[in-house]
Amino acid sequence: MPIELKMPALSPTMEEGTLAKWLVKEGDTVKSGDLLAEIETDKATMEFEAIDDGVIARIVVAEGTDGVKVGEVIALIAGEGEDASAVPATPKAEKAAAAASAPKAEPEVAAKAAVPAAPAAPVASGDRVKATPLARRLAEAQGVDLASISGSGPNGRIVKADLATAKPGAAAPAAAAPAVKAAAPAAAPEGIPSEVIKLSNMRKTIAKRLTESKQTVPHYYLTIDCNLDALLKLRGDLNAGLEGRGIKLSVNDLLVKALGVALAEVPDANVQFAGDTLIKFHRSDISMAVAIPGGLITPVITDVVNKPLSRIAAEAKDLAARARDGKLAPEEYQGGTASISNLGMYGIKQFDAVINPPQGMILAVGAGEKRPYVVNDALAVATVITATGSFDHRAIDGAVGAELMAAFKRLVEKPLGMLA
Repeated sequence: MPIELKMPALSPTMEEGTLAKWLVKEGDTVKSGDLLAEIETDKATMEFEAIDDGVIARIVVAEGTDGVKVGEVIALIAGEGEDASAVPATPKAEKAAAAASAPKAEPEVAAKAAVPAAPAAPVASGDRVKATPLARRLAEAQGVDLASISGSGPNGRIVKADLATAKPGAAAPAAAAPAVKAAAPAAAPEGIPSEVIKLSNMRKTIAKRLTESKQTVPHYYLTIDCNLDALLKLRGDLNAGLEGRGIKLSVNDLLVKALGVALAEVPDANVQFAGDTLIKFHRSDISMAVAIPGGLITPVITDVVNKPLSRIAAEAKDLAARARDGKLAPEEYQGGTASISNLGMYGIKQFDAVINPPQGMILAVGAGEKRPYVVNDALAVATVITATGSFDHRAIDGAVGAELMAAFKRLVEKPLGMLA
């Protein structure tokens, strides 16, 4: 029996991916651990390794194909003793081949069928079929009648992936009209030089998740100024001592530590909303927002409270470098109990960050700058940063968020407290 090589789920939010590049061809012999393909997920472009030994008998999905669903057969491997040239196509492979050729002949038929189908499908038709909430929203936006779709989910439930091949125009005109109006602004104004850039899976996921975050998570914001002088002095002293080990602490390393310790001091802020329950974490795992080509990713430094600054610095540097190279393993950017986003290197003074669901908060840090500041009841010039916490009000009350921000400020201004 040939071995079916299927599109893997390379991140917890991945539903489909792009088969960016095949690293093998039909007839190649592969062993467990060999690199087979590069797959663009919703997080990064990752290499896919072989698990089984054998010969690549058939490549089902061509490189460059978008929207390949998780679990879909992408290639067939002939096992030991099998003739690779005699391996038949699986039913899934035959469907994939048919789907690849079908669109050329369908548009005219679909257009003719759209007119009579529209009045026949009442607006409430979607309520009589089984579908996920996301599938219902997408169907409404695309003007698709759910009753005309066969679901591939449990018990025939229609899921997001089933809408990929659905034809618009089968729903009532009232539902289709908003989709047309929403699409109009996408056209570039005439006379302005421009280009259309295809969205990567990462950019699509960022758009989806952050839109859902702003629409479904009740954000509130708390802003505080912190005198950075004591922290900068401590950083200089520690770097002098670490020079022989080749380690250099950044300001962000100390801020990550301060946020982790603050969460440990205010455990009611180290939480996550989960419907009718609240998840309370007993460890501070901090996600760092790292800009990469085409988007951003949030590698996680785990157990920040119990790690020395030297290790936090080494891990942060390594994670950021591998994030930019697309070399992070899924477990290195999954999870996290809170996030920190630092735009100080761009000279940004203050900003409000969008919560990264399902986390309960994110800290936005601006640039350190010389400002008039009251020190010991006297006006002085100090290096000050502005930090803004974005909180999920479903999980973290205002007083708890304020307590966390006060703890963070104290640890930044008296940084020896986070080393004790």
